[in-house]
Amino acid sequence: MSDGRDWTYEAIRKIEADFNRSADTHLIRLEVPVLPGITLYLKDESTHATGSLKHRLARSLFLYALCNGWVGEGTTVIEASSGSTAVSEAYFARLLGLRFIAVMPRGTSCEKVAQIEFYGGHCHFVDDPTTVVAESRRLAAEVGGHFMDQFTYAERATDWRGNNNIAESVFQQLAQEEHPVPEWIVCGAGTGGTSATIGRYLRYRRHATRLCVVDTENSVFAESWRTRDRTVTRSRGSAIEGIGRPRVEPSFVPEVIDHVIDVPDAASFAAMRVLSRMIGRAVGGSTGTNLWGCAELMAGMRRAGRGGSVVTLLCDSGERYRNTYHDDAWLAAQGHDLAPWTARLERFFSAGEW
Repeated sequence: MSDGRDWTYEAIRKIEADFNRSADTHLIRLEVPVLPGITLYLKDESTHATGSLKHRLARSLFLYALCNGWVGEGTTVIEASSGSTAVSEAYFARLLGLRFIAVMPRGTSCEKVAQIEFYGGHCHFVDDPTTVVAESRRLAAEVGGHFMDQFTYAERATDWRGNNNIAESVFQQLAQEEHPVPEWIVCGAGTGGTSATIGRYLRYRRHATRLCVVDTENSVFAESWRTRDRTVTRSRGSAIEGIGRPRVEPSFVPEVIDHVIDVPDAASFAAMRVLSRMIGRAVGGSTGTNLWGCAELMAGMRRAGRGGSVVTLLCDSGERYRNTYHDDAWLAAQGHDLAPWTARLERFFSAGEW
């Protein structure tokens, strides 16, 4: 075909073939003996080919852009990202033979930068994390490329009705458990796409499950959910890579969220380390944020005498943060004292006290 559809069709085939070679991610059951009747599950997204939850998003964004005619042969793809989405998009860009540029904060972990470059991507750094979107648009115009814009298209590129989205996968894996319909699903928000997908799926399938979004310091999502004010902003970015934003992103859909929990950064880092010890391998900071929210909800269930299951996401591996979140010297330099938060969480998992 002369209109470029041959290339597009082949690109879609390559992405679909890559998906067929992939297995679903594990749902880990985490036993908490001091909380009888309450079970915690971790959807382990770190086992994707590119090591994080964002692999699903990157696949959806590429298919969405291809089918909309925004990306074609020779298109330079540009993304604003704190790291994980860029790693996954670099993977798919290499699969299709496309140039990829990630616009990211200068403080992004060196492990993520190395992975982006491993897949052939180029990292374009900005000093102010709040400018990544504007700089991505400027760069796309300069090189004649396509700005993928995960913050706008995450909620619409993923089929929230099913088609192997993360919510559908969770419910299929819970089918033979004691509590196949969880009391809560807990996730953070970066673009808002994951929470939008899960929240819509819960309503579409008419589940009683409630959705809780955990939010970080210097992020606007919790305040925006409470006030329904989409204009609220922050002057700084989140310290937890992958979640938290200084502005309300277009993909954030507050109406499908039932509850929000504000989580201090030190609590996220403490929970990250506690969970890493519990499962025997390192997890990332956003997973720690998730775990803190789960503990608060499980404590509430225990006080109310309710049993059931709680599901959250293991977003990525802690190996990406060996020189930052898992480094004592780095945490001390940032002024984070994990001791009180660690003690509180360890007391909860050992004695059920919150």
